[in-house]
Amino acid sequence: MADQIFSKVVRFIEARLSPREEFGLQLTAGVLLVALAMAVFHALAVAVLGQGGITVLDVQVAQWFHARAFEPLTSVMRIISMLHTGIPMVLLVLALAAYFWRIGAHYWLLAVLVATPTGALLNVAIKYTIQRPRPVFEEPLVSLLTYSFPSGHTAAATMFWGLLACYLVIVRPQWHARLLAVLLSISMVLLVALSRMYLGAHYLSDVLAAMAESVAWLAIWLTAISTLRRRREARQRAAAGPETPTLEQG
Repeated sequence: MADQIFSKVVRFIEARLSPREEFGLQLTAGVLLVALAMAVFHALAVAVLGQGGITVLDVQVAQWFHARAFEPLTSVMRIISMLHTGIPMVLLVLALAAYFWRIGAHYWLLAVLVATPTGALLNVAIKYTIQRPRPVFEEPLVSLLTYSFPSGHTAAATMFWGLLACYLVIVRPQWHARLLAVLLSISMVLLVALSRMYLGAHYLSDVLAAMAESVAWLAIWLTAISTLRRRREARQRAAAGPETPTLEQG
C-alpha cells in the first residue's frame, strides 16, 4: 500500500515537472511565480497599512528625490510617465495586439487583450481598497487627487513590457536576443518606476507593489492561456496523430 502511494506521488511530481505534460512544468512554474509575487505584494500592503518600517524609508526616498529635482531631468521624467498612461499606453497595447493578430498569434492576442485591461481595473480596485494618500510636498512637481498604492503607471509598464519580454523569450531562439529582450523590458519598467518616485507621485513601496501586482496578474493569465493551448494541442494530437504547431509560434 505504501509503495503504491509513493509511486503515485512520484508520478504526480514527475508530471508537474515535465515540459510535455498538459499540466506540467509551465503550470508549476506559473503557480510558483504567482505565489511569490502575491507574497511580496501582501507583505508590502500589510507594511503600508500597518505603518511598518518601509513607510519610513518611503518618506526618506521621496524627500531625497524631491530635493534633487532639476531641469531638464524633470521634463524627461514627465515624458517617461506620460508614455505609460492613458492614450499612449492604450496605443502601445493596441499596436502589440495588432501585431499578434497580423502574425496569427491568437493565444498571445488573447493574453494582451485580456490581461492588460483587467490588470488596469485590478489596480484601481486595490487603490480604492488601500486608500493611501499621495506623497505631500510644499512645492510638488505633480498634483494628483487619486490614491497612491500601488502605482498605476508602474503596473501598466510591468504588464506591457513583461508580456512583450515573455513573447520574445519564447519566439527568439538566440540566447542573446532573449537576454536583450529581458534587460530592455526590465529597464523600461525601472525607468517608469523611477519617474513616478522622482516626480513625487508615488512612494517606493507603491512602485514595488505595482511590479508584484502585475507580475502575479500576468503570470495568472499567461499560465491559464498556456494551459488552455496545451490541452487543445494534446487533443488535436490524439485525434490527428501528427504533431501540431505550438503556441510559441502562434
